[in-house]
Amino acid sequence: MNIELDTKEMRAVYAEGLIQLAKNDERIVLCEADLMGANGTKPFKKEFPERTFDVGIAEANMIGVAAGLAACGKIPFANSFTPFATRRCLDQVTISCAYANLAVKIGGTDPGICAQLNGGTHMSVEDAALMRAIPNMTVFEPTDAEQMRQALPWVAYNGKPTYIRIHRSAANTVFGPDYRFRPEKADVLRDGTDVVLFCSGIMVIRALQAAELLAADGISAAVVNVHTIKPLDGETVLEFAAKTRAVVTAENHSVVGALGGAVAELLSEKLPTVMRRVGIQDRFGEVGKLPYLEKVMHMTPADVAAAAKEAVAAKA
Repeated sequence: MNIELDTKEMRAVYAEGLIQLAKNDERIVLCEADLMGANGTKPFKKEFPERTFDVGIAEANMIGVAAGLAACGKIPFANSFTPFATRRCLDQVTISCAYANLAVKIGGTDPGICAQLNGGTHMSVEDAALMRAIPNMTVFEPTDAEQMRQALPWVAYNGKPTYIRIHRSAANTVFGPDYRFRPEKADVLRDGTDVVLFCSGIMVIRALQAAELLAADGISAAVVNVHTIKPLDGETVLEFAAKTRAVVTAENHSVVGALGGAVAELLSEKLPTVMRRVGIQDRFGEVGKLPYLEKVMHMTPADVAAAAKEAVAAKA
C-alpha cells in the first residue's frame, strides 16, 4: 500500500481547528502550561490573546482554571504533554472536571512512543487508561489530519469532559476528503473474515499494512479504527468478533487498560473470543526515534500480523 504523510503536522491542524471554532464562538478559550511552542498553539494566542491563558509550568492549576472557565460557560481546551496533562494532575481532572461534569477538553500531546527522544519520563504509556477509568470522561484519539479536522467540532460541543490524544508530528494519511466522521462510531477500513484488527492512532496505518501481509499468506483480516476508546463502540466490536472469532488490538499505549482492555472487558462479558493485544507490554518507555521504538516495543506491522496469525491458529 502507498503510505503518505499529511502535509501538516497534527498539532497545526489542531490549532487551526481551534481558531476556526473560536472565530464562530467566543466561548472557545485556550489554557496552556508553558508549552505553546511544543503544542503548536501559538497561532491561537496571536489570533485571540484575550482568550488565551498560559499559567506557566503548573498543570494542576491549568486544569483548575479550565474547570472554572467551563463553570462560567466557556469551552476550554487545556493542553500539555500527555504525562503532564493526565497523571501529573489526575486529581484535578477527576474532581474539578469529571466529578463536576464540566466539559473541559484536555489535549495530551505525543502519547506513547511518539514522545521519542524525550524518553521514558515523558513517554506516557498509561494516559488513556487513566482517563478511561474516570466517570463522565470521553477518550478520543484521531488517526490523521482529516479525522482531526472533522472531529474537533464534536469534541468542542459534545457537552462532556473529553481527553484527546494528539500526535504532534505529521501523521500518515488514512482518510481522504470523502471521509465522514461519525462520533463514537468506529471506522471499518477493511472487511475480513478470518481475524479483525481493532486499532487506534498511529497503529491504524500499521494495522492496514499488517492486513496486506496477512492477505499475502491467505488470511483475510478486517481493520477497524476505534478512534473513541470511551465510550467504546461495542456494537461494531461484537459484530466483527462474532464474524471472525479472532481479535487483535493494536495501540500506541500500554496493553493494560486502554483499547485492549476495553475490548477484552466487553468480549469477556458478551462474547468470549480468542484475542491478542499489541502495544507497549507493561513496561516504561526509553529514548529513541519512532522506527527504533516500534521495533523494540514490538509494534511493527509484522508484529501485528504475527499476533493475528496466533489468534487465527488458536481458534482452530
